[in-house]
Amino acid sequence: MKVDIQSLGTFNQLAHEGAQQATASMAQMTGIDAAVDVTKITLVDRADVGEELDDGEYVGVQFDFEGELSGRTALVLDRPCSETLTDALLPGDSAANMAQSGVKEIGNIMMSGFIDGWADYLETTIDHSPPTYIEGVGRDVIPASKGEAGADGRTDQLFVFKSQIEYIEESVEFYIYMLPDYDSLTSLMTTHADTESDAIPIDKLEVFNQMTERGTQKAAENVSMMTGIDTEAEVSQISFARIEDVPKQIENSRYVGTVVEFTGIPSGFLLVLFDEMSAKNVAEAMMPVEMDGDDLTDQHTAAIEELGNIMTSGFVDGWANVLRTSVDHTPPRLIHDMGQAILDPLAAQVGRHQEHAFIVDSRMRTDDVEFEAEIHALPNEQELREALDALMIERAEETDADPDEIFQ
Repeated sequence: MKVDIQSLGTFNQLAHEGAQQATASMAQMTGIDAAVDVTKITLVDRADVGEELDDGEYVGVQFDFEGELSGRTALVLDRPCSETLTDALLPGDSAANMAQSGVKEIGNIMMSGFIDGWADYLETTIDHSPPTYIEGVGRDVIPASKGEAGADGRTDQLFVFKSQIEYIEESVEFYIYMLPDYDSLTSLMTTHADTESDAIPIDKLEVFNQMTERGTQKAAENVSMMTGIDTEAEVSQISFARIEDVPKQIENSRYVGTVVEFTGIPSGFLLVLFDEMSAKNVAEAMMPVEMDGDDLTDQHTAAIEELGNIMTSGFVDGWANVLRTSVDHTPPRLIHDMGQAILDPLAAQVGRHQEHAFIVDSRMRTDDVEFEAEIHALPNEQELREALDALMIERAEETDADPDEIFQ
């Protein structure tokens, strides 16, 4: 099956508009203004759905829906956010059962509009179940997808539509997750693929996602080798979003790291980012002598630059090996800035030739010290499509095999 860029853009915009409609319904009910911050389509391992949620307490509602598009959708709010909304909807009622009723009522209105928007676009009927109240810690609040991954038997990856909504005047936010059944979504994507010229093979995109995960594991091994810190790869995913939403893919806090421009098939940018405390800890683990002072020094940044170079080389070389192509990159440039300020100029450069972007995101961490690293790749859309189209997969079930057995 193939899906074209135009269709991905249309479906992403449809999800964005659905989230806007849901948010407007919430505002009308509660009098609290909110705005859709970002909407994206993500191809991700099932175990990694909801990786952006921390270990806080979350509540929400879930629905099953069926028709030409089937699956499951959920509205997820952190506990303080739900209390703010239910207090606005049901002032003076704080009992747990009333709070649950308030969340279900808000969720029912919001998500009904979200699903109805898809039905209107597809010119069909999509039925949905009554809302079910959900609660949990972190990603555990997100329900499992309703169906199997697909007729080919693969169950490890799925497409997730995620919208992040934030209050305009308060620092709280909530999420809408749409987890469509694999077969119904890919069939719709294929149906809406107008041309073959810009179509992307879905199965190869999945395999590329797995290869990116292996690249992250290799980068984590390099970190462990250089620092002695036992580091593990955690998340690997490919997202599709509007260019203007690209800078919002990372938190707007201060990062230290490196950025390189890679050329070949594909070309683009790759960033290795550490939060400031992680940068300090990993740099000091690399250096045989004690650092001067508590702040980031030239010694810290020199160590981060060296580590970023090693991580980048392994990651990009892995891509080149899998894609059977030559991918070169510039020397790493040290960056130390707010997250969105780092991504803004890169997204602007990529956006000269495309309205949407694929973003490859990976993350690694360790329990030994306070340490977390992120790898973000922003490839050229057309060249990524060309690279994927050049791959050949003999049998879909071989996606767990070595790259040499999959590609030629």
